[in-house]
Amino acid sequence: MLVRSGILGGMVLALVAFASAEADAAEQVVPPRPGALLQAIQQAQPDDTLRLLPGRHDGPVLIDKPLTLDGGGAAHVVGSGVGSVIVVDAPRVSVLGLQVSGSGSSNEDRDSAIALLKGATGAVVAGNRLTGNLIGVDVHGARAALVTGNLIEGRRDHRMNSRGNGVYVWNAPGAKVIGNDVRWGRDGIFVNTSQDNEFRGNRFRDLRFAIHHMYANDSIVADNVSIGNHLGYALMFSSNLTVSGNLSADDRDYGLMLNYTNASRISGNHVLRVGDRCVFIYNAHKNQLQGNRFEGCGIGVHFTAGSERNDVRGNAFIGNRTQVKYVGTRWLDWSPDGPGNYWSDHAAFDFDGDGIADAVYRPNDALDHLLWTQPAAKLLLGSPVVQLIRWSLSAFPAVLPGGIVDRRPLMQPVEPQLLQWQAPL
Repeated sequence: MLVRSGILGGMVLALVAFASAEADAAEQVVPPRPGALLQAIQQAQPDDTLRLLPGRHDGPVLIDKPLTLDGGGAAHVVGSGVGSVIVVDAPRVSVLGLQVSGSGSSNEDRDSAIALLKGATGAVVAGNRLTGNLIGVDVHGARAALVTGNLIEGRRDHRMNSRGNGVYVWNAPGAKVIGNDVRWGRDGIFVNTSQDNEFRGNRFRDLRFAIHHMYANDSIVADNVSIGNHLGYALMFSSNLTVSGNLSADDRDYGLMLNYTNASRISGNHVLRVGDRCVFIYNAHKNQLQGNRFEGCGIGVHFTAGSERNDVRGNAFIGNRTQVKYVGTRWLDWSPDGPGNYWSDHAAFDFDGDGIADAVYRPNDALDHLLWTQPAAKLLLGSPVVQLIRWSLSAFPAVLPGGIVDRRPLMQPVEPQLLQWQAPL
């Protein structure tokens, strides 16, 4: 189902090489002795490279000049259990190949393994192992930061809502979070009050939300993998998003949630075996949902009456217990001027062979509306009278109170071409 090239690995190597290739910069070797890392940072000249030897190095440290910290994959920076372990407040800083642990536990202070403050323009955090910290990487006001190829494993000694995020992005235009493996914590990526961000090719497991996206316009959420989280992709109070090629598999509540998300393109995503809703669309307007596959969920799409002018076509709704839940008195046509969607429960023929079913599809009838508003009525579902009413409604659709109609349903389902996720280097 999934195919991927080694683009992310090549990107990490290229960025590391670029960040470390300052012609006039000196190199210092930092031994794993108490205080040696702090002393080396204080004595370093701008754009120097500090190569940390294998072993334990003491934190916390503040980087207030352009530097490269390179741990070679074997150096371990350990914090004091209070505050953040590595704080960056200077441009052109790269933190590479380190293991970092030992942050504090204060959500109010955003205690992190690596904190990128406003001065950390163009920071690169690549190829690190950030384990047991409250927040993995806090990108707090740093423009054009890159967080790529890191393993981030959060704390498990707090309730989920009291844990920190894998990557926290706040007011950081141009930040890119690419190819990270995030597990255990609150949200994999939490972005708030930002714009022009890119979240691509990450894997998220055992979290509350894989991506929690709020007040962040003009951004990309693509090629990510969410497995076994409470919710896959929560897209809220944002406009002009491109959300493509993502997978949500075995998440508990929702695969995709559009909450006050407008004028965005949701395409080529696959939501699979989510317990409640594949997609929840709440007061979201003028979005394009095309070429997605919603499969094996409790509800394929829950579409609220407050959402207007959304273009829903070319999707596949397969094996959901309820394909569509829409409570409203208006008719919404999901194929107004072309092919519609594929519905696995639509028993139809295609006599002219054009790939379009010859019969109109209506996912809900008046009894569905009654059951959604009066759940106790489910006790009557097995009665012959109720079955007769349902047959009558299917035979005479004009009596329906409004809902979703697909006048040109597809005969074959779409199969999104997702990219295979690769572990960080």
